[in-house]
Amino acid sequence: MDEQPYQHLTPERILDAAAEAGFVPTGRFLALNSYENRVYLVDVEDGAGIVLKFYRPGRWSEDQIREEHAFAVELAGSDLQVVAPLSTGGETLHYDGRYAFAAYPRVGGRWPELGTPADRRQMGRFLGRLHAMGAAGRFQYRDALDLVGEMEYAAAFILEGDWVSSDLTDAYEAVAGQVIDTVADVAEAFAGCSWQRIHGDLHAGNVLWREGPSVVDLDDCVTGPVVQDIWMLLPSETDHRESMLEDLIEGYETFFSFDLRELGLIEALRARRIMTYAAWLGRRWDDPAFPRAFPWFEEARYWEQHILMLKEQLAVLRELA
Repeated sequence: MDEQPYQHLTPERILDAAAEAGFVPTGRFLALNSYENRVYLVDVEDGAGIVLKFYRPGRWSEDQIREEHAFAVELAGSDLQVVAPLSTGGETLHYDGRYAFAAYPRVGGRWPELGTPADRRQMGRFLGRLHAMGAAGRFQYRDALDLVGEMEYAAAFILEGDWVSSDLTDAYEAVAGQVIDTVADVAEAFAGCSWQRIHGDLHAGNVLWREGPSVVDLDDCVTGPVVQDIWMLLPSETDHRESMLEDLIEGYETFFSFDLRELGLIEALRARRIMTYAAWLGRRWDDPAFPRAFPWFEEARYWEQHILMLKEQLAVLRELA
């Protein structure tokens, strides 16, 4: 049987890691909702608890993780509510011999509803400040968002892995190819837009709201267009999307200029997410947590719906062309 990525992450290792990070664990911990990495809330003496994040082996290099940490610390150091890794003896990245891990403060908050113009403008101001800081430096080791390349890889992975049943393969291959070609045209048209350091995966689950936003999990920080950190916060209902976007940009431009041309990238970025999400599930299928959490991934119905979603997204892309 092939070795699973986290099979050696035992309770003893988790508690030993807390000690390695400079804390005294009480022995109590709770697994938090995370699939790409493993994340635990660990109870420690003389504190409210810490969050331990164990990086998926082989995903990032040490330089890339350290650059993620440095970006988070830089943002937090400018009084932005970004949850940065805790430092022990000047070190934020630790190893237990097999796993790289980091400790974070425990931060509470609720799901950001962004239901009022005031909240949306506040979120926009936060993003404007984050991106102003992002523009002030450059990544050396982190990836750059590659719209077309990532989608081509996703489609090839799905087809070569025989994830789609034989009766749906032709339909998937056809629509995926058409979506990629259309996104390639979009990417070429927006080649002049400036790219910079961004969060990269700023969906609502990575925002904790108290009196305002706190942002967590810069695991996917990349060099990319700033609109990538905006569009996933928008509602799926098109009727509300425009007014919400206007409020976000109004607040955003208090601190940083927004290039309105980037709005034309949103549907291409959405297409990228649709395709890469499916490939991500397939790439992680050897992790037992994935078949348990996503059992529908191997069902024909999922792929029928996935192909339909790609067709609908293709229609949207062509309508905007």
